[in-house]
Amino acid sequence: MSRPVTLFTGQFADMPFTEICRSAAEWGYDGLELACWGDHFEVDKALEDDSYIDSRKEILAEHGLETFAISNHLIGQAVCDAIIDQRHKNILPPAIWGDGDPEGVRQRAAERMQDTARAAAKLGVDVVIGFTGSAIWHYVAMFPPVEQATIDAGYQDFADRWNPIIDVYDEVGVRFAHEVHPSEIAYDYWTTVRTLEAIDHRPGFGLNFDPSHFMWQNLDPLGFLWDFKDRIYHVDCKESVVQDNGRNGRLGSHLAWGDPRRGWDFVSTGHGDVPWEAIIRMLNSIGYDGPISVEWEDAGMDRELGGPDAQEFIRKVVAIEPSESSFDAAFSSE
Repeated sequence: MSRPVTLFTGQFADMPFTEICRSAAEWGYDGLELACWGDHFEVDKALEDDSYIDSRKEILAEHGLETFAISNHLIGQAVCDAIIDQRHKNILPPAIWGDGDPEGVRQRAAERMQDTARAAAKLGVDVVIGFTGSAIWHYVAMFPPVEQATIDAGYQDFADRWNPIIDVYDEVGVRFAHEVHPSEIAYDYWTTVRTLEAIDHRPGFGLNFDPSHFMWQNLDPLGFLWDFKDRIYHVDCKESVVQDNGRNGRLGSHLAWGDPRRGWDFVSTGHGDVPWEAIIRMLNSIGYDGPISVEWEDAGMDRELGGPDAQEFIRKVVAIEPSESSFDAAFSSE
C-alpha cells in the first residue's frame, strides 16, 4: 500500500513552476499537489490551450514527478462567503474580483470552480481540493443570539451554490475534496455531518483530511477518519502545535503566526502534536491508498529547510504497512 508523498505548492506559489519542480525533486518528493495560483496551474490557460497541459506534464516528467490533485482553495472561498471584502480582493484574480460586487464575485467564483473540474480532467487528475466559504461562519460565537433558521439557511445556501458545481464534477469524472477548516461551511465533526446532509451525501463531494486544525479544536482525527472513511478523497500532511499556558487562547487572539502568545500555531510536519503514526495506521485500516501531501506552514522555520525536513519525516511514517502474516500464526502447533 505504498503511497506517494507529494508537496502542496500553495506556499511556494511565488516560485516559478520549473523552480518548485526542481526543488521538490531534489527534496525527494514523488509529485506535486498543484495550486491554481501563481504560475503552477492556471485554469483558464488549461482550458484555452492544449499545449499548456502538455507543457505542465513535460516539466513534471523532466523532474520525475507526478500530480494526483490540483487545489483551488482561494477561489472556492469566495463561493459562499457572506462577507466579501478586501481580504478576498487580495487573494482573487482580477477577473474573479471584477467590480467587487459581492454577488458577482460569488457567481464568478462558482463558475471558475466548475472550470477547475474541467481543467483537472484535461490534466488527467480526478481530485480537486479546496474551500467552500460559508454564509454563517461569522456567527460562530453565537452572540448576539442567532436563530436556528439563520443557521439552516446557511447550509441551504451552500447546497444551492455547490450542487450546480458538483454537477460539473460528476459530468467530467472529477471529485471535489473539501478541506475541513475554520471559516468554511464544514470546520469540525458535526458541521461536516450537516454539510454532507445538506447535499444528500453526493459522492462528487468529499473531504480533504488535514489534521492540523483538529488539534487546536480538540477533535479526534482517528475517529473522524473512521466515521468518514468513504469520504476521504485526499490527505494533506500539515502540522500544528497547541501552546496552552493559561494565558494563550485557542482562537489566536488576533496575533500573527509565530507569535508565542498564540494558543496554537502551525509548525512543519513532525514538529507538533499531530499523531502521524496513528493516522497512517488508520488510513491503512480504512483502505486509503492515495497521496500524502505535505503542506508546509511554519513561521519559525524557513521553507527551504521545512520542505525536505517534512518529506524525510513523513516518508518513514508512511512506510508503515499492515503485516502480510498474522503475528500470532507462529503460536500454532501446526
